[in-house]
Amino acid sequence: MKKLNPEVRKSFKAYDIRGRIPDELNEEVAYRIGRAYASLLKSKKVCVGRDVRLSSKSISEAVSAGLNAQGCDVVDIGLCPTEEVYFATSHLKLDGGIMVTASHNPMDYNGMKLVREQSRPISGDTGLKDIEKIIFEDSYAPEADKKGTVEYVDVKDAYVDHLMTYIDPSRINKLKVVANCGNGCAGIILEKLEKKLPIEFIKIFPTPDGTFPNGIPNPILPENRGVTERAVIEHKADLGIAWDGDADRCFFFDEKALFLEGYYVVGFLAEAFLKSNPGSRIVHDPRLVWNTVEMVHDAGGVSVMSKAGHAFIKERMRQEDAIYGGEMSAHHYFRDFAYCDSGMIPWLVLVQTVSVAGKPLSQLVESRMAKFPVSGEINRTVSDPVSVIRKVEEIYKGKELFSDDVDGLSMEFKDWRFNLRPSNTEPVIRLNVETRQDQGLLEEKTAELLNLIEKLK
Repeated sequence: MKKLNPEVRKSFKAYDIRGRIPDELNEEVAYRIGRAYASLLKSKKVCVGRDVRLSSKSISEAVSAGLNAQGCDVVDIGLCPTEEVYFATSHLKLDGGIMVTASHNPMDYNGMKLVREQSRPISGDTGLKDIEKIIFEDSYAPEADKKGTVEYVDVKDAYVDHLMTYIDPSRINKLKVVANCGNGCAGIILEKLEKKLPIEFIKIFPTPDGTFPNGIPNPILPENRGVTERAVIEHKADLGIAWDGDADRCFFFDEKALFLEGYYVVGFLAEAFLKSNPGSRIVHDPRLVWNTVEMVHDAGGVSVMSKAGHAFIKERMRQEDAIYGGEMSAHHYFRDFAYCDSGMIPWLVLVQTVSVAGKPLSQLVESRMAKFPVSGEINRTVSDPVSVIRKVEEIYKGKELFSDDVDGLSMEFKDWRFNLRPSNTEPVIRLNVETRQDQGLLEEKTAELLNLIEKLK
């Protein structure tokens, strides 16, 4: 096989594959990834799905051809949210799954998220580096005498039926909900769920469209929230929901169109699952913790801290047999969903929570936000993130009540705490600060740390 462009290595990230088309990822590279995947895992049957990007169909066909070359059969589930690949892999008891997606990356990108049997993630430490090595060394297992086949299977009805097991529709009020699908993968599932729910949906950009005429859907960016906020106000909706491109994350707006930080959603989902599963364990990341820990404790659960990132959260959940895991980045994981993340289960559960509470979403959230105000994640470019973190630790050492290095540096004081962690992929440091009922202290300590980082960088 011809030598690969060295630029291809850039597409192999810590948790998945994401690269610019065509230099870092193309059909030839996808074919090789399929061969390498099957060579490494010795898989016999693998699920392949894809998002709406214009390059996704040809990339998915190429990766399927690579799998077939090694004698591996493909179950092609077509256009779908990322989590449908996780569901199909587990539900159909397959040897693994590959989702072709670049999530919220720019138009000229694509990528893949890989899982093995039981939808266990394949990331840098659990196979991704091995796949990269195989494709650059051409060290595939010998091609099979009998090529694999491609079977087109529709699992959407089974997947939607599973989603409905997390709620009781009879407990959901006739709410009015703005649903911004962003021309991504969410619309095709929402259409099926809509028929099963007593909800009036005001749908924005529901049609999948790989040209993304309304911009790449990434609601975590403040500049992308305006259309959802305006629709909530205009339609006097009870809440708003917006998804990213591959629909594995959903974001919430209350009836006043206020964007809800993912951190607070973790606490509400934990509380909801503990009501029906008392005493269970809840896994969370260490960036912001006080609200989650208090809500889990008050609901009779056990909070467990894990390093941020889907591979770490999923593995810790399996170890702890945790019912639910959540990150402030709006990734939410569920034991009964093969410990995988879903962008559909969270809003279904939250809609039921609002209905049962009989209160506007703002009333449920305001007290939590006032009790534990947060800075939100702030990124700063620094040449040596690890060195900066070490120097910050030295400055505060001896003043803290508690510190840990589960993920970066967390230091806790009487009325405030912070987490400072390096990016996995770029020279960036990420800061999160929270306090106990003190907005002024939050602003003071956030400014103090940012000034410190500026001086140390």
